[in-house]
Amino acid sequence: MENLTVNEGKTAAIISHFWVIGLIIGFILNMNKRNDFASFYIRQMLGLNVLQLLNGWVVYRYLGSNAGWIVGVLLFVLWLISLLAVLKGEKKLVPVVGEQFQNLFKGI
Repeated sequence: MENLTVNEGKTAAIISHFWVIGLIIGFILNMNKRNDFASFYIRQMLGLNVLQLLNGWVVYRYLGSNAGWIVGVLLFVLWLISLLAVLKGEKKLVPVVGEQFQNLFKGI
């Protein structure tokens, strides 16, 4: 049964990894028939997108472009870890902040 859940939610989970537009499309695809696998990755990507926006608005402005660039690279690595886990069909939290994303956005 778990393999069926992964296969059904994989498309929405992959689409949600492509910035805000993909996140919105993945959320809409998951609205009618809620899939636990897709919801897990939608929450992850919502959190990473919020961090990316904060990086652009706060870190670049107040800490400088070097700090913003470093945070951007770290966020890209987290995004890549998440995308590779989706492609493998695994539920894998992104390091450091993944559990907080799951708790913060548990209503999704």
